[in-house]
Amino acid sequence: MAVQQAAGPDPYFPDHGDVRYRVHRYELALDYRPGPNRLAGSVRINAIAGRSPLAEFMLNLSDFKIGRVRVDGRQAHYTHRGGKLRVRPAKPVRPGAAFTVEVHWSGNPKPVGSPWGGLGWEELEDGALVASQPIGAPSWYPCNDRPADKASYQISITTPSAYAVVAGGRLLTRTTKASTTTWVYEQAAPTSSYLVGLSIGKYQTVLLGDPGPGGVPQHGHIPAHLLPEFSRDFARQPQMMELFQELFGPYPFDEYAVVVTEEELDVPVEAQGLSLFGANHVDGARGWERLVAHELAHQWFGNSVSIADWRHIWLNEGFAKYAEWLWSERSGGRTAQQLAAAAHRLLSSLPQDLRLADPGRKSMFDDRLYERGGLTVHAVRCAMGDEAFFRMLRGWAGLHRGGAVSTTTFTAHVNRFADEPLNGLFDAWVHGAALPSLPTVIPARPAHPPTNTGTVQP
Repeated sequence: MAVQQAAGPDPYFPDHGDVRYRVHRYELALDYRPGPNRLAGSVRINAIAGRSPLAEFMLNLSDFKIGRVRVDGRQAHYTHRGGKLRVRPAKPVRPGAAFTVEVHWSGNPKPVGSPWGGLGWEELEDGALVASQPIGAPSWYPCNDRPADKASYQISITTPSAYAVVAGGRLLTRTTKASTTTWVYEQAAPTSSYLVGLSIGKYQTVLLGDPGPGGVPQHGHIPAHLLPEFSRDFARQPQMMELFQELFGPYPFDEYAVVVTEEELDVPVEAQGLSLFGANHVDGARGWERLVAHELAHQWFGNSVSIADWRHIWLNEGFAKYAEWLWSERSGGRTAQQLAAAAHRLLSSLPQDLRLADPGRKSMFDDRLYERGGLTVHAVRCAMGDEAFFRMLRGWAGLHRGGAVSTTTFTAHVNRFADEPLNGLFDAWVHGAALPSLPTVIPARPAHPPTNTGTVQP
């Protein structure tokens, strides 16, 4: 595992995250009541101090009532304003020392405001979901909210028994007492705070395909009335999983779950081991299948291999976009070259003032970043040839599994697999703003289209 910690605050979100320490593990215990939208929680955070004595440190947390804060079991001084919980231990933490933080909080969770609308905890008509990218995690729990600070998670959530709780990771226990049920999930793999996904609702759970011995269990959690459409729209996801493991390497987590909410979502949302779709993404005609592929691909690119800071978001979205094209190519649809040509035509008609290497906060979710990111990956493939390209891709996902990377890391990695350095390609596609010519030298690759059959089992 290779982790690149940013040297300073994230340039796009300097108020989020604290580089003076890193977290090893979060253990969350939550009680949520959907009717009044009431959340009460406690967390035990296991962390490690950096190179300097830690006389005080910061966690990000929205406007909740704080019950108590302890560091290594001792009451700590704290202030809480502007989304920052500043903690001063009774005794400074020594450089490099492990320490624990305990926080209790309660209140009515609501999304964090952002240029893209509310982020994080969202109350639904009958339940709730969490969609935190990029800065919504503090809407529901105290965290060191920076993508490079990855930790394992145990999440215990108690809700009325009529509701199901779905979180990324392995369900350890489900215990019902009187009218409430407690669900306990474990996510052992290093996870960025914004990728801790959660959904609370009234769902029917189905198994997608038969994972077989050593396979990846894949489950869908959907409103019962959407099951017929879901069964068709997600029927080929197990074949996507097989293809992506062939091209990218082993699936990096224990399980994969998809949730479809009763309500509409602007776009699906990836979380670690979990993706959330709106009811509008289920039409019974596979009309949104490219997004099924996109969110699944994020499990490798963005989730397992994360970014050191938000300047490098093209590494998440460019690979997920290209995975859409690879699925199309290998499942009997348009080839990657045809899809690249369509993306190139689109970008050539739009302003060319975006640089992938540092798009700026306002443009980090611009559609142009997604399309140009996919084109950049395609350009690398054309320059390297398929054998070297896919070997490079599997190496990238394997070497940096569980870690955090940057554009510089990726450039160096590609150059180790290429016959000659591709610095000029990266200068043009990643660091420059003008749109380069469409890459066209694509080696012949035999396609083995998956069948159109798929099974969804209750």
